[in-house]
Amino acid sequence: MARLADYFVLVAFGPHPRGSGEGQGQILQRFPEKDWEDNPFPQGIELFCQPSGWQLCPERNPPTFFVAVLTDINSERHYCACLTFWEPVEPTQEAVCTTEDAVEREEEADEGGQVRLLTTTSAQAGQLFAPKTLVLVSRLDHAEVFRNSLGLIYAIHVEGLNVSLENVIGNLLTCTVPLAGGSQRTISLGAGDRQVIQTPLADSLPISRCSVALLFRQLGITNVLSLFCAALTEHKVLFLSRSYQRLADACRGLLALLFPLRYSFTYVPILPAQLLEVLSTPTPFIIGVNAAFQAETQELLDVIVADLDGGTVTVPECVHIPPLPEPLQSQTHNVLSMVLDPELELADLAFPPATMSTPSLKMQDKELRAVFLRLFAQLLQGYRWCLHIVRIHPEPVIRFHKAAFLGQRGLVEDDFLMKVLEGMAFAGFVSERGVPYRPTDLFDELVAHEVARMRADENHPQRVLRHVQELAEQLYKNENPYPAVAMHKVQRPGEASHLRRPPRPFPRLDEGTVQWIVDQAAAKMQGAPPAVKAERRTTVPSGPPMTAILERCSGPHVNSARRLEVVRNCISYVFEGKMLEAKKLLPAVLRALKGRAARRCLAQELHLHVQQNRAVLDHQQFDFVVRMMNCCLQDCTSLDEHGIAAALLPLVTAFCRKLSPGVTQFAYSCVQEHVVWSTPQFWEAMFYGDVQTHIRALYLEPSEDQAPSQEAGEASSQEDQRSALDVASEQRRLWPTLSREKQQELVQKEESTVFSQAIHYANRMSYLLLPLDSSKSRLLRERAGLGDLESASNSLVTNSMAGSMAESYDTESGFEDAETCDVAGAVVRFINRFVDKVCTESGVTSDHLKGLHVMVPDIVQMHIETLEAVHRESKRLPPIQKPKLLRPRLLPGEECVLDGLRVYLLPDGREEGAGGGAGGPALFPAEGAVFLTTYRVIFTGMPTDPLVGEQVVVRSFPVAALTKEKRISVQTPVDQLLQDGLQLRSCTFQLLKMAFDEEVGSDSAELFRKQLHKLRYPPDIRGTFAFTLGSTHTSGRPSRVAKDKGPSLRTLSRNLVKNAKKTMVRQYVTRKKYNPPGWEQRGQPPYEDQEDEISVSEELEPSTLTPSSALKPSDRMTMSSLVERACCRDYQRLGLGTLSSSLSRAKSEAFRISPVNRMYAICRSYPGLLIVPQSIQDNALQRVSRCYRQNRFPVVCWRSGRSKAVLLRSGGLHGKGVVGLFKAQNAPSPGQSQADSSSLEQEKYLQAVVSSMPRYADASGRNTLSGFSSAHMGSHGKRGSVRASGRSGGLGADVGSRLADRDVLSPPQANGAPPDPGFLRPQRAALYIIGDKAQLKGVRPDPLQQWELVPIEVFEARQVKASFKKLLKACVPGCPATDPGPASFLRSLEDSEWLIQIHKLLQISVLVVELLDSGSSVLVSLEDGWDITTQVVSLVQLLSDPFYRTLEGFRLLVEKEWLSFGHRFSHRGAHTLAGQSSGFTPVFLQFLDCVYQVHLQFPMEFEFSQFYLKFLGYHHASRRFRTFLLDSDYERIELGLLYEEKGERRGQLACRSVWEYVERLSKRTPVFYNYMYAPEDTEVLRPYSNVSNLKVWDFYTEETLSEGPPYDWELAQGPPEPPEEERPDGGAPQSRRRVVWPCYDSRPRVQPDAISRLLEELQRLETELGRPPERWKDTWDRVKAAQRLEGRIHGRGTPSSLLVSSVPHHRRSLGVYLQEGPVGSTLSLSLDSDQSSGSTTSSSRQAARRSTSTLYSQFQTAESENRSYEGTLYKKGAFMKPWKARWFVLDKTKHQLRYYDHRVDTQCKGVIDLAEVEAVAPGTPTMGAPKTVDEKAFFDVKTTRRVYNFCAQDVPSAQQWVDRIQSCLSDA
Repeated sequence: MARLADYFVLVAFGPHPRGSGEGQGQILQRFPEKDWEDNPFPQGIELFCQPSGWQLCPERNPPTFFVAVLTDINSERHYCACLTFWEPVEPTQEAVCTTEDAVEREEEADEGGQVRLLTTTSAQAGQLFAPKTLVLVSRLDHAEVFRNSLGLIYAIHVEGLNVSLENVIGNLLTCTVPLAGGSQRTISLGAGDRQVIQTPLADSLPISRCSVALLFRQLGITNVLSLFCAALTEHKVLFLSRSYQRLADACRGLLALLFPLRYSFTYVPILPAQLLEVLSTPTPFIIGVNAAFQAETQELLDVIVADLDGGTVTVPECVHIPPLPEPLQSQTHNVLSMVLDPELELADLAFPPATMSTPSLKMQDKELRAVFLRLFAQLLQGYRWCLHIVRIHPEPVIRFHKAAFLGQRGLVEDDFLMKVLEGMAFAGFVSERGVPYRPTDLFDELVAHEVARMRADENHPQRVLRHVQELAEQLYKNENPYPAVAMHKVQRPGEASHLRRPPRPFPRLDEGTVQWIVDQAAAKMQGAPPAVKAERRTTVPSGPPMTAILERCSGPHVNSARRLEVVRNCISYVFEGKMLEAKKLLPAVLRALKGRAARRCLAQELHLHVQQNRAVLDHQQFDFVVRMMNCCLQDCTSLDEHGIAAALLPLVTAFCRKLSPGVTQFAYSCVQEHVVWSTPQFWEAMFYGDVQTHIRALYLEPSEDQAPSQEAGEASSQEDQRSALDVASEQRRLWPTLSREKQQELVQKEESTVFSQAIHYANRMSYLLLPLDSSKSRLLRERAGLGDLESASNSLVTNSMAGSMAESYDTESGFEDAETCDVAGAVVRFINRFVDKVCTESGVTSDHLKGLHVMVPDIVQMHIETLEAVHRESKRLPPIQKPKLLRPRLLPGEECVLDGLRVYLLPDGREEGAGGGAGGPALFPAEGAVFLTTYRVIFTGMPTDPLVGEQVVVRSFPVAALTKEKRISVQTPVDQLLQDGLQLRSCTFQLLKMAFDEEVGSDSAELFRKQLHKLRYPPDIRGTFAFTLGSTHTSGRPSRVAKDKGPSLRTLSRNLVKNAKKTMVRQYVTRKKYNPPGWEQRGQPPYEDQEDEISVSEELEPSTLTPSSALKPSDRMTMSSLVERACCRDYQRLGLGTLSSSLSRAKSEAFRISPVNRMYAICRSYPGLLIVPQSIQDNALQRVSRCYRQNRFPVVCWRSGRSKAVLLRSGGLHGKGVVGLFKAQNAPSPGQSQADSSSLEQEKYLQAVVSSMPRYADASGRNTLSGFSSAHMGSHGKRGSVRASGRSGGLGADVGSRLADRDVLSPPQANGAPPDPGFLRPQRAALYIIGDKAQLKGVRPDPLQQWELVPIEVFEARQVKASFKKLLKACVPGCPATDPGPASFLRSLEDSEWLIQIHKLLQISVLVVELLDSGSSVLVSLEDGWDITTQVVSLVQLLSDPFYRTLEGFRLLVEKEWLSFGHRFSHRGAHTLAGQSSGFTPVFLQFLDCVYQVHLQFPMEFEFSQFYLKFLGYHHASRRFRTFLLDSDYERIELGLLYEEKGERRGQLACRSVWEYVERLSKRTPVFYNYMYAPEDTEVLRPYSNVSNLKVWDFYTEETLSEGPPYDWELAQGPPEPPEEERPDGGAPQSRRRVVWPCYDSRPRVQPDAISRLLEELQRLETELGRPPERWKDTWDRVKAAQRLEGRIHGRGTPSSLLVSSVPHHRRSLGVYLQEGPVGSTLSLSLDSDQSSGSTTSSSRQAARRSTSTLYSQFQTAESENRSYEGTLYKKGAFMKPWKARWFVLDKTKHQLRYYDHRVDTQCKGVIDLAEVEAVAPGTPTMGAPKTVDEKAFFDVKTTRRVYNFCAQDVPSAQQWVDRIQSCLSDA
């Protein structure tokens, strides 16, 4: 029984003590006056009576009633029922108010918006009313009874009834009611009234009346659900309403919904205005506040505000309320709408039922609560299976295994449940409802017995509704056990009684009377026996085991029985010792272990093999078991939701192997690298689980002991089925019946059980936390959790170990072995914190706890000592049998520097190899080794994924191509161990991301890095692979090239300088072969170097170098060797001048070849022979060169065969010179003389260039284009697709404006083609100088000059470098993109701006092509003249001259423009240590990319394939060949590279020149040849240059993992496979099909193009027929010729018709040719004549002749040769070469004069095409001619290219030769 009311209080209005206008509440009287012992009087009641503040009112308000809730310090709630009525203010009181502070009150009233009445003492002027409140304080929540009782007191007072108020109040205070149990009691207060009080059936169920239904009506379903989730996840909730009663109801409703959880934070349904600052508390709360104070709640940032009057819930942005887990969220929502709006289901019916029975509000309230009750039962289903009972006596201690619950419910990821389980409410729920023996209620029944029903009903709404209604009835019955009898009879005041003026104010009551009544009742109560309610306590049912809330399939790892079978088989093989079988199954097992069931199965199977807590294995078994355990644990989160780590914990201390006598290694030392071991929550859950098992065993033992032996099994099986909770429940039931001693004994037993477990766990934790190698503190630092646990609360994962550990590491550094102390210290602290927590929670005595603290450091120290022995012995173990290392194939001469280091090659950002979008297999990660050779870094290995099969994965790149190397720390794919790794990136677009195997020590890894660095940056260029190849010397030679930019001058000794001076004086140089000095001499420093006469400072400007500082081997160098260089061959081809002035035709030539630079004295980086205007003397060139950077003055490099315009190149201007001329001439510079003279020379020089052009030769200053024929104005050449039309173009537009100002004036056509030549001004300049815009700033064009400056903006080398870096990262990213897909690649490609630079280059080149084609010469003068200038000049020649688009021509172009003209390959490629800082700048690669873009647009114009470009791109950076080393010819001569091939012919040594290699390879295979080659000879190409027309070169993106990069042909050609038909075993031929994997196989090799295939087939057939196979080129040329002829016969006029013909057509024509060999000769004639008659201009006729005749150049069979006349003639070589006797053959059929070395030679050494012969004339003997021969035996043959000098043996034979040649010419 309990008192109905504890206190009755009368509170009235009183003035404020500080005299402000607002009053305050004053307690007039309270009964009883002294506090109850069990329930002190609550403070602050007066605030809660008037929550909005005590104020006077101008009119009489009706009485109000509400119930406020106060919570005391013990969390007991006190219900304060307040009935407030208004009484007129008494004059004394009023006077006090008005006189004291009228002014303030006036202001207050105005602010409050109330009507302000004049305060006068007369009543007529306006009466004020003061509030007075009757308060009942009770611990019971009977709001209706309180309302009636207070109403009765008020009615007695107002109506003036004849009843004593003291009696009524006395009775009220002494009235007692039962607490619960469903009894009912009628009470009367002695005023003729009767009230029935019903108590609820179950005390634990909340009473809600209609509050929940009202809450839903006010806010709606979604809002209430979010408030529900917010309250459960501990957010702050604030209700606003104008009604206090509504606020109280809403709060009560929300709390009722939370059942069975109890809200344990601040709960104030009605908060007084004075306490509003409570809202800024940091803790969660549920509070109600009057809506009048809404403004004050605005600035609360983290409070969810529910406006009951407006029906809204406002959630701040910073607050995230996790929703209920699906499908519960949607199911709950649906059921709620069915309950609240039953008509919704019928809304669409055609014939809705006439009437709907709507349930009463009270019933609806219970239905809504039933929905939430079901929700909790579904959420917490099976929770009792996760309770750990840690202690039973003296009081139960219960812990909840949160991780297991989440794991088994399948809600690990769910935010909502995670937060609920961590919340205070749930902790209360566990301690209250976890108790196994207690009264049960509706929720216990529901969660235990109705789960299956709820699951079955899920998809049947009507059944769900029925269940909800059943539950609702039980809830209703709980609140109203006797619905029919409840009849109240209470006097109420009359209508509007408050308006009638009452006779007097509420009277002061007589305390004595009331107190006497109270005392009487108390005395009576003492006499009566205490009414103890007999609680019905039972064992709480556990219900069915839990199931997942939503049966999710975990994708590919759903474990079928088959997979579990595989796991079981593998383990049984391991323990039976069938290692091979186990090894076969292991990959499948590791795959299966991704699934949960398989992991459990593994743990169970391993348990079966443990006897007496120990299982000794041999090494192989141990490795297998450890590997499987690691695989299981690697997917465990820190919480171990699925109990895998828990199941393996006993096993890791059971499985062991003997390392040596007395030293045993347990499995735990190999499975420590998992985060779960450093998570305190895991250890707590494990500890509590074990304690529960032992305590259960403690109480099960006696019964088993008593059982006789034969029945023991039966008895124990029954016992075993009882869970720990059942045992605990039984024990709690028996506890009161036990004697005191027995109780003490049980408590002690339990306590010692917990204590012994704590010791056991301290040991276990030290096993798993101390690393095997205690020096490896790294291990510990990188593991989460250990350090941060000083602050570890119940948080989920504590990850910030590194921070707090760092401090402890430093503090102990005074020890010698500080590292080990660190590890030990950290582990001791971790274990101590764990021990403290679990022992205090489970009631271990403080003595025991102290003992534990002393023990822990000893345990740890002992374990460390044991581990040291294990570590020492384990080092001696033979290494595990790892896969055999696959040795890479090496090039001849390539040597291994470092043998294979075991590594894992990890996937990088390219998804192809990792089995990504391309759909290939997962080749990565791969396990293998990395090798470092003198040439390459090579990885070879196999994929770790066993399902991929045994595919060899090779990834390599040249050491020289390495651009970036960085250390990384990564997880190894198999064991998931953290290992050091290395990421190497190369400019050949390869990336090696490697993790070193644990067997590779850090010193080996470091050695690898050092060696790699040493090979990448040798101190001297002679340390590179191209030099060391074939020589026994290593890169340890003393460096000769100093670290300055240019070549070193210090090494030039005195005699060399003298020799150089002599040489400069000679006119003709004696002919001696240049023999490079031997290695011995080169290695030594030059003799007498110390007392050198000229000490040249390194900072010398190149222009001040005098010819004296010339070259070491100069005296032996000959002009003839210079003449043989590519430049000169090309100059002769172009007809660009002769060498000496003594020749007859020299003066007629516009240009001459000047040997002025043959000693490289004027310009180091230019070739020895240069083309200059005929009229300029050599000595003037020195002065001209001073005006240009690096002394690179303008020289001619190409002449257009048609317009005769020339292309010149030079370095940028020095600021003096031409630019100086153009600038305003009013600022004379002090050093005028020299500058002026060179400027004048320069002007003369340019003028000479202009006048040397044929149509400007008159030099009269006319530079109009009147000389142009209209034919030349047309656009010769073709564009990417359709020829452009509309020639008008903008007149007078500045040439450079398109490039400089981004196409402002004269836009190109829409698709990026340049405007036609018409865009240039009609008044064309003779010479355009293309220069850098920055350099030509402020230049005024001079109308008198014949040249014009074109300023353009170009990028610099450093921009190319930066752009290339970004391109590398885009094409070969280091790690997977955050948003995979093509978009991220394209974005990073755009960021690199690489394609924009390509666009710029093509645009400038096409502009220059246009200018040259229109007849103006162009000088390209950009930067230093060796980067962008070279790119532009080369591209222009490639686009303008078809010769450079052949294999031979392209080689010539690269040799001439890139090698001879000094592109700084070594500097840009950072070949040596000196260049390391400058980094890799791929200028040449950029040029090749441009060529690739042109090749794409004009595939039929190039003789070479795209593979050729990739090949050059790869090898220009690889340093395999010497071709692309060094920065200029000068340096190459200095090292003796340039002419070494001419001297002694080396044997079959590896090629040193890339061209030689290409030539050799081309003879064997057509890999560099483009079958679509069908050129139009006069073609000038004008490619589109817009970025949209450019493609990303596949050189950057493709890779071949089967064999590494395919550019080292010897390596790429795998061993020849036997053809399918002739299998060695003689079996039937297998299928010819092959699977081609993207990025693994080389597709062109696996599946060659049709023509290569046919050529191979032909060679095979020829071999079968016993004929010597012909070279592929001969066959192909013959086929091509026949194809053209056949095409013509069939009416196909174009030579390119062979491209459209089909393959069978080829077969046919090939067949014809194989039978009829000799016919070829006649065919060639018809083909030839036809071709020539079809052409128009003579130049194209010659070109056509030339091209067809080359088709026959390689026919070698005797029948196919038609020799009209043959014999020996002496022939003079090209200039400066000697006369040689050759065997000449005149061939009328082919119309050529061929020559051979001797008569029987089959290899033709050269051909003179008779079509090009202009005249045959008598000749004169020249130097070196045969002495004995008559002068008349000499004759010259003059062709369009050059003059050939011949000499016969005698005069008659000379005459005969001349006649024969003449007759051939006349026949043609």
